[in-house]
Amino acid sequence: MKSYGQVLDLVDDSEIMEKYKEYHRNVWPEVVASLKEIGITAMKIYLTGNHLFMYFEAVDDFDPARDFQGYTEKNPRANEWNDLMSTFQKKVPEASESDWWAPAELVYDLDW
Repeated sequence: MKSYGQVLDLVDDSEIMEKYKEYHRNVWPEVVASLKEIGITAMKIYLTGNHLFMYFEAVDDFDPARDFQGYTEKNPRANEWNDLMSTFQKKVPEASESDWWAPAELVYDLDW
């Protein structure tokens, strides 16, 4: 099992942030199924201010660059979700041109 951290910002507007949280209290079942299908076994998203931090775990052969967005290609409803969520989000300055969620470097693990 591998674990990952990624960061992204929300549009800095309280109404938009509340809508985003409401959507995530009711994630569409097709999205959850598609994420599991590509090998993601756990996912949590945290919010502070307008900054999001996503922690997820995936199977050992998971490669974020190769696999993560594959969930939208296999399921039109997941693609619809992704498009909708992107209207609430904005890239952080540290994100590369090809990244939406910017990878975060692991600097400490209690189990090391």
